[in-house]
Amino acid sequence: MTVPAAATAKNRICLWYNGDAQGAAAFYASVFPETTVDAIQHAPADYPDGEQGNVLVVEFTVMGIGCIGLNGGDQFTHSEAFSFQVATDTQEETDRYWNAIVGNGGQESMCGWCKDKWGLSWQITPRALTDAMALPDRAAAKRAMEAMMTMHKIDIAAIEAAVADTLGAPA
Repeated sequence: MTVPAAATAKNRICLWYNGDAQGAAAFYASVFPETTVDAIQHAPADYPDGEQGNVLVVEFTVMGIGCIGLNGGDQFTHSEAFSFQVATDTQEETDRYWNAIVGNGGQESMCGWCKDKWGLSWQITPRALTDAMALPDRAAAKRAMEAMMTMHKIDIAAIEAAVADTLGAPA
């Protein structure tokens, strides 16, 4: 049996779920490239929030990052203190990921952030935005950031227009 690379990594991200780690991992695998459900472990005995045989741990990889989904119960919830940041290259890609997360029981937030239905935060971040905010022309970078601050899902054309306006080029 071949062991997935993520399973042999010395360090992985452990994400706490309230009983649906397998559903979350399957959803991520359906949305993001290089995302797989690698292994499912069933509880060998009863535990505080479940019984022997329940899915306890799901090993999965999200865009090359090894993760463990632990069905730990309802004691802890996800917060914005942890998020996956997904760099996108086009508006179509940005829209696809954003709409998949929000449209599957998730919710919008500001500045490219959204939450999936399990409460996990995602930053769907076009490279055009990160490139604009790193411009040596600090006025252009400021305009890009100011434009971003008004958005939920990032609109690449609006970011590019903000930068063009700063540089005095036609929008």
